[in-house]
Amino acid sequence: MLLFAAPLPRYIPLPVLSAILMVVAWNMGEWKEVPPILKLAKSDISIWLITFALTVFADLTVAVEAGMILAALLFIRKVALTTTVSRVTAKYIDEARVHILQDKDIPDYATVFRVHGPFLFGATDKIASISDSIDQLPPVVILRLRNMTAIDATGLLAFEDLADKLHASGRTLILCGAREQPARLIHQAEFERHVGEENICPSIQAALERAEAVFGSQEPGVRSRTSPSLL
Repeated sequence: MLLFAAPLPRYIPLPVLSAILMVVAWNMGEWKEVPPILKLAKSDISIWLITFALTVFADLTVAVEAGMILAALLFIRKVALTTTVSRVTAKYIDEARVHILQDKDIPDYATVFRVHGPFLFGATDKIASISDSIDQLPPVVILRLRNMTAIDATGLLAFEDLADKLHASGRTLILCGAREQPARLIHQAEFERHVGEENICPSIQAALERAEAVFGSQEPGVRSRTSPSLL
């Protein structure tokens, strides 16, 4: 179009061009993403509002620069908040028993993946190792979040995408052992809509018990289609 028809747009009335630009701008807004954003932490909502306001009242370049700087500062703050120093007590050791894997058997119909460290916007691509091998996974996938110290909106979106892909393939995703900040954000964002409230478990022990119940309720045909190890 630029090479061969560049002179032609001058014949298009400006009101028509303005209408086209309005439609393009509206579609670029991705307004369906706004309600999920408003369910996040106040800091995430603030960055979105500031970026949105600068886009409207300043220009896109300034908005992107400000948004990236604020997101980086928020990233640093979230990582700093995950550092804690606490005393190991007998109660702490006793409460941790339900979270350890060493004394638990993982059945053939389930597999466990763990997230270690903060799962923020710079690390979400690492979960692709699960979604890229969905066809080789058993019927139940357990995501162990015991060592995930923090999560943000981008990380939560990656979890939602994984949950939807597993559900589409006939598999079940179970989350377990989330710490305070991730658990709070998961609840705020109503993540249970993607996996079911019963599939968000407090510990790996509870997750394995839930996996047994899920597998036992599946039809034999579904089990064989989603579990290569059981063929």
